[in-house]
Amino acid sequence: MTIRDIQEALSLSIVCAHPALDRDITGGYASDMLSCVMAGAREGNIWVTLLTHLNVIAVAVLLDIPAIIVTEGAPLASEAIGKAEEEGIVVLQSAEDTYTVVGKLYELGIK
Repeated sequence: MTIRDIQEALSLSIVCAHPALDRDITGGYASDMLSCVMAGAREGNIWVTLLTHLNVIAVAVLLDIPAIIVTEGAPLASEAIGKAEEEGIVVLQSAEDTYTVVGKLYELGIK
């Protein structure tokens, strides 16, 4: 399943788009603690979080996470959006909470 497939299926807003929208997602990870993400997320995962600062993008780049879903409609810092665009990270946004988004991803087959 591609990032675009997920974006459309969950009706997610696109904060930062990139040609990576057509990249395949291999799994998912949800956490608001950066150290947990660094220890548990894997390359190709989609990351679900409420965090919106610049370090989120840095961790995504470090782990080759192509897409982030920011939950609860939290606004992303402008510096983070700029860095995501520069690094080719897709940032999507949901008004729903993390628990709900993760459940929907699981229903789509993202484990």
